[in-house]
This record gives sequence, C-alpha cells and structure tokens, in this order.
Amino acid sequence: MSAKHKDSRTSIQSRDWPIEQLPGLSHEEQSQLQNCGITSTVALVKQGKTLESRLVLANKLQIHLQYVNKWMALADLARIPSVGTQYCGLLLHAGIGSVVQLAQTPAHRLHQQIMRLQVATMQRRDLCPAIELVQQWSQQAKIVGSGEWGVGEMREQGEMREQGEMRE
Repeated sequence: MSAKHKDSRTSIQSRDWPIEQLPGLSHEEQSQLQNCGITSTVALVKQGKTLESRLVLANKLQIHLQYVNKWMALADLARIPSVGTQYCGLLLHAGIGSVVQLAQTPAHRLHQQIMRLQVATMQRRDLCPAIELVQQWSQQAKIVGSGEWGVGEMREQGEMREQGEMRE
C-alpha cells in the first residue's frame, strides 16, 4: 500500500448519522429503534451485522425483516461521507444495497442507472447527480468498505438482496 493511499484512507472515515436523519423511517420507527438503544446509523449497523441479529431486532420491533434489511442498507450506504443520508435512498432505489456493491459497480454504469431512475420517476434529468459525484461515491466506498464492516457480513447482505429478502 503506497503512502498516498494510506493518507487518503485515513482522511476518509466512515460517517455516523443520528437515526432521525435516515430516510424512510417514520417517527414511530425512530422511537422504536431508540428504545432498543439504536440512536445512530453506526449503532444500527453494529446491531444488525448478522442475519440472526437482524431477525432478533425485527422480532423485538414486531416488524417484517425486510424493513430492518432496508434500514441496514441505508445506514451502510450513509457511512460514505459524500453519500450520507442525502443520497443513500437514491442509491438503494437505483439497486445499490451496500458499500461493497457500490465499490464494485462501475461509476458510469451507476450514473446511467440513476439517470434512468430520475427520468422514469421524476421526468427530470437535471436531478441526477453529476458523474464526478458518482465517481467520488465509488472511490470513497472502496476505502470505507475495506474498513469497519467485514466482507463476510457484506457478502451475506448482498446475498440477501439477491434472494429478494431486501425489498422496500
């Protein structure tokens, strides 16, 4: 690993957001998570690392596992500094369910997916993030994805998405 790569790795760190800022959560769901001691996106990611722990959380909250999986995907993507809570929902809607998947998806292909999504849902091309921002997401995902959350957990989450367990 070159010194330049080490410097960029240490300068880009995983972000943590208050659970209230995670998109798609109702006030009731936010309160339920907070009552379980989950007050931030990192706390959610840590508490839901395995399928078993996500099942326990879903049972505790008396909700379907697919909601916990969705929240986990959003919290995971929000760890990328340039994605945050602003773009994690857009990425999930574009078919990206994890930091690892974001890191592995070519930026130009992801940009095209997002463009198609924006045109199909909003009939507006101008709402699509610039290709440079999508490239930044990809670069930061490679750095953050190699850090805190192990590849095994991410692979498991990717397999869940492929099996259709992770729907909105």
